[in-house]
Amino acid sequence: MKHQLDFEKPIVELENKLEELKKHQETHSLSVNFEQEIQQIEKKIATTRKQIFSNLTAWQRVQLARHPKRPFTLDYLKSTFLDFSELHGDRLFAEDRAVVGGFANLGDHKVMVIGTQKGRDTKENILRNFGSAHPEGYRKALRLMRMADKFGLPIITLIDTAGAYPGIGAEERHIAEAIAVNLREMMLLEVPIIAVVIGEGGSGGALGIGVADRVLVMENAYYSVISPEGCAAILWKDRTAAPKAAEALKITAKDLQELGLVDEVLPEPRSGAHNDPATTADTLKKHLLKHLKQLRKLTADERLKQRYAKFRTHGHFVEKQPAVVEKVDG
Repeated sequence: MKHQLDFEKPIVELENKLEELKKHQETHSLSVNFEQEIQQIEKKIATTRKQIFSNLTAWQRVQLARHPKRPFTLDYLKSTFLDFSELHGDRLFAEDRAVVGGFANLGDHKVMVIGTQKGRDTKENILRNFGSAHPEGYRKALRLMRMADKFGLPIITLIDTAGAYPGIGAEERHIAEAIAVNLREMMLLEVPIIAVVIGEGGSGGALGIGVADRVLVMENAYYSVISPEGCAAILWKDRTAAPKAAEALKITAKDLQELGLVDEVLPEPRSGAHNDPATTADTLKKHLLKHLKQLRKLTADERLKQRYAKFRTHGHFVEKQPAVVEKVDG
């Protein structure tokens, strides 16, 4: 069954009407010709799709980022990359299925790919913990990144998580420390690092594999310090204010680029990545190769200096001074 978002209803209704008309024509092929009506509906579908997807709100983009049919990390590992060879375990506690990683080929480049992985159904979501990693997931990621650094392999991370797992077990095994160590160590790795937010980029869970020379974001992905629902619950005391929170948080790809928090926005097919995964995978590959080529021209020392300078610029802001009202003698 096709998953339908609220704002997609006008398109789905037209598509259903078109399908019925085509079936009706097949049944009455000799007596009635519906070709003109079919063309009119197809034109209306294209126009409606353009109108809706050209004016998406921040909350609608969040819904697209969470779409259950959206390509996940493993999907890109089968399309954008070749010959993926998965590596398991953090060599300290356990294997975390919410984080996948291993060797792969990107064009002519041998790389280390690491990403967060969600599930398509209940069984897989339980296996992947809904894409929310435990401490061992981040420690596995760090183990693989250190291996890549040792062998001179570029690192590519694919981010798609609502956040790190906040459970008691994760706290007992020091989830905050695991993420903090990743932030420190990723800043010091000498190989090129590219991070891509392919869906949800939630809080420290995303940042734990997000320190990179280049940070890219898909057009309908988001990157945020807190989920819109979490922000709404704190500021408005009501989770139903999530659309208002999404707008205020400035978490869309366009907002992130304007704020200088990401280096490039990767375009998606008009109806979202889930409607044309092949084109989306090709787009990702093209941009990864472009940035990798640029980064490989730099020395390790130059990359480290630029990486440090990049993240030092984040978080700067200027307070607007209140207008000075002069007294008028009267």
